[in-house]
Amino acid sequence: MSGLDWPGLMRAGLRGLSLTPEQFWRLTPVELLVMLGVEAGPPPLTRARLEELARAFPDARKGDGDG
Repeated sequence: MSGLDWPGLMRAGLRGLSLTPEQFWRLTPVELLVMLGVEAGPPPLTRARLEELARAFPDARKGDGDG
């Protein structure tokens, strides 16, 4: 994992979860995210995926019978 928001994770762990610094630093990033309720979900929408969806489902023009 790269690009983690360490200050934000530390605030969430130390303040939000009331972990001690020792407890916080013994956790893996994945363990901390699970404790914070961050569930594994679908990946974020990328520009490439958005363009793919736009090609597959183009916007209808006014008067095309789409309402």
